[in-house]
Amino acid sequence: MMYMIEAIIRPEKLQEAKGVLDDAGFHGLTVTKVRGRGRQKGIKLQWRAGEYSVDLIEKIKLEIVVKADEVDRVVDLICGAVGTDNVGDGKIFIHELSDVVRIRTKEHGIKAI
Repeated sequence: MMYMIEAIIRPEKLQEAKGVLDDAGFHGLTVTKVRGRGRQKGIKLQWRAGEYSVDLIEKIKLEIVVKADEVDRVVDLICGAVGTDNVGDGKIFIHELSDVVRIRTKEHGIKAI
């Protein structure tokens, strides 16, 4: 069984997350710049002309495919590296994958990760 872990994190925490994952042997990942909002519905910022709202906050999405027995370890590594105990730290979504195919060799499943 394989799982896709999607972690939505603060952009300034990307290097820390990559570092701990790499050190732990998880080298394959995809990084995407994303924008979104949580319960707080954005933030208010102060500028010379006054206060303004930013509805969608810039974040980074990390995507990692791992074996079932590695999910908890990867989640713990990410939380430990990127957590600040403040609103806006992000979320982690875990999806079960039915298959993965390596394009070059057409290998399926665990061999393809």
